This record gives sequence, C-alpha cells and structure tokens, in this order.
Amino acid sequence: MSKHKTGQADGTMPLTGHLKELRNRLIISVLCLVAFFLVGLYFAPSIINILTDIGKQYGYRFVQLSPQELLLQQISVALVAGLTLSFPVILYHVWAFIQPGLKKNENSLFLGALISGLLFFVVGVCFAFKIMLPFMLRFLINLTRGTDVTSAVSISQYITFLLTIFLVMGIVFELPVVTVILTQLGLLRIEWMKKSRRIVIILIFLVAAIITPPDIVSQVMVAVPMLGLYELSILVCSILLKLKKEKHSENADEEDADDEPDNE
Repeated sequence: MSKHKTGQADGTMPLTGHLKELRNRLIISVLCLVAFFLVGLYFAPSIINILTDIGKQYGYRFVQLSPQELLLQQISVALVAGLTLSFPVILYHVWAFIQPGLKKNENSLFLGALISGLLFFVVGVCFAFKIMLPFMLRFLINLTRGTDVTSAVSISQYITFLLTIFLVMGIVFELPVVTVILTQLGLLRIEWMKKSRRIVIILIFLVAAIITPPDIVSQVMVAVPMLGLYELSILVCSILLKLKKEKHSENADEEDADDEPDNE
C-alpha cells in the first residue's frame, strides 16, 4: 500500500490535501474580505458622518488639507469595516483548518479564545465610542476656550485619532482572554497575579495616563475598566483552575476504581 493510501486509511490527509484545503480557505477569506470592503466603501460616507457628528456637537470643524484626503479616509474606513466584518469568517476558517490537529482540550481552549476575544474586542470598541471619546473630545476642545485657536481639524487626523482609540480599547479589553490562555498554558500563575496587584494598579494608571488626555477624569475612565478586567481575569482563571483540578481528581478516582478489581 502506498504512503498516500496509508495516510487516507489512517484517517489523515496528505500534504497535497492540506495545501488544497488551505488554498480554498484563503480564497474564501479573501473573497469575503473584498465583498465586505465593497460594502464598507458604499457606507463609508455615512460612517464618516457618524464619526464627525461626535466631534461637531462639541464645536469641532473638519477640513481636508488635500483634494484626495476625504477619499483616502473613506477607503481607510471601508478597509477597517471590511476587516471587522470578515474577521469572524477568517477566524472560523483558521479554526477549521487547525482543528483536526488539536486535542479536545486544546480545541476547546482555542475556540473559546476566538469567540471570547472577538466579543471582548467589540465591547472595548463600544466602550470607547459611547463613553470614552465624548469625554476626551470635550476636554480637548475646552483647551481652546478663551484662546484665539480655532478647532479646524484635518479629517485624516481626526479619523486616525478615533480609529487608534478604538483599536487601543479593543486590545485593552482582551486582557481576560490573554490571561486565561496564559494560565491554561502554564505560562502565568494566578498566585502571581494576586500578589502583583499593587504593581499592576500602578502600571494600569500609567498606561491610562499615556493613552488619554492629561485630565484625571479620562484617566480614571480608562483605568477603572482595566482594573475591573484584571480582577475579572483573576476570577475566571481561578474558576477554570478549580474545574481543571476537580476533573483531574475525578479522573484519578476513576483510574483507581478500575485498578481495584485487578488487584483483587
């Protein structure tokens, strides 16, 4: 029997089969990305209007410094929208491709990380859009009160500023997912997380001071959710560790029960 046929009999796929599957999944992902990019391009003017309306209500005026600036921003927004909308499809094909080579616990961990990571990222973006940005824009526009400075902002700088805030807060809200993965892989200990609370609090407020305007309200608005996410990470990791120990204990008891008749 040839090696190729042996691989099929063993339930495995030959290299050519893997490459063909990878190619098909890449094609589907790219087509999905292009389709959502075109959809995003159609709605890009409306999306930009929604984003600029946030600034207009605080007194910002927006200008373009070059003839193509607004067009480039529409393309950027469409690309971000395309990536965002197609990301679940891409993640599914990544999981589906590597899933046959994963163990049951690894498969559950990877799939759970994908789903929860996507959900936490969306929550972080919503938090930035609904709560964080209004406070930041209000604070920054108030700096011009009583001065001769007019807030005529370049549309490219404004959109870049907003997208950066969305990305930063989306990544910040991934903290529970990252810590769960690291603890499950044995690279991070819950005891260390509990003992390092004071250091983590200082680091969180330092990060909040860097990514926000220099006012205490904005810093607290960012730091408090980060602290909450850190405590949530400890809680979730503790629960998962407890469940893991109970499962190992049950398995050990079953093995002992199976060995007893043999000993007799």
